[in-house]
Amino acid sequence: METDTAAPKQKVKRCGETVEYSVPKRAVAYEAGSADKLFSLGLTEHVHGYVMPPANPPVGESPWAAEYAKVEMLSDDLLNKEIVVQAKADFVVAGWNSGFSPQRGITPEILDGLGIQSFMHAESCFNYPGHPERLAPFDALYTDLERLGQIFRVEDRAAELVADLKRRAEAVRAAAPEGDPVPVFLYDSGTDQPLTAGGQVPPNDIIETAGGRNIFDDLQQRWTQVGWEAVTAAQPEVIMVLDYGDQPAAEKIDFLEKSPHTRDLPAIKKDNIFILDYNEGISGPRNIDGLEKFGEYLRSLDR
Repeated sequence: METDTAAPKQKVKRCGETVEYSVPKRAVAYEAGSADKLFSLGLTEHVHGYVMPPANPPVGESPWAAEYAKVEMLSDDLLNKEIVVQAKADFVVAGWNSGFSPQRGITPEILDGLGIQSFMHAESCFNYPGHPERLAPFDALYTDLERLGQIFRVEDRAAELVADLKRRAEAVRAAAPEGDPVPVFLYDSGTDQPLTAGGQVPPNDIIETAGGRNIFDDLQQRWTQVGWEAVTAAQPEVIMVLDYGDQPAAEKIDFLEKSPHTRDLPAIKKDNIFILDYNEGISGPRNIDGLEKFGEYLRSLDR
């Protein structure tokens, strides 16, 4: 897709801050959510490479596997400044406190000082210091695609993509089972304390749109630790298990079936376990794939 690299700078939001962008030519994406957003907008020619930590399932499983094959895999570790500088990147896409991290010395502010543009997933912006922004997770996905469309001057393509994703999401919402929403517990990881999805991450919107209720939707956080007592008290009828590349869902399910905290839950007794792919659970266009699968799953449940 042709883009106008000689165009004047474009003012676009980066979380709650307005930033001037020129069209990137050597973008680096951290994790598949970032890369998928760029590839789904037809921007492969502007992507130099990607950084993919071990948690991420193989890129060959992506709908954009052919696009991944056209760019460089720069590292299988966490994002850091050295990787970005060595790649001569002019643009980095990541989330706050996931890819970007003050502790690891790579933040938008640091990259600004190096003359490297950056963009953050809006879903991760609600606790960004100085320039927070709070959007519901699906709205954040649509906003990212629109903003990336502005940065790369492919606004029409972005609008078309967003309209299609919204149409698919609304079709799932319209087909949701009648009656009270199904209580759902997302299990990410953890044995002493489970890591789960609060109200600020995509699985919350996947669950709600499909006709369920995230039992921790009242927690205004992203991924967060809770107590097993709270899980037991909520009596979830469905458990959604996040499937990592380096922590298979089968191991997590085995734990849930044996743990005294969870083995007597309705979801375990009825074997109501849904596996959500990692890249359907982090912010990216595959959120809607996960939504469609979970919607079909809920409609098939015998309550």
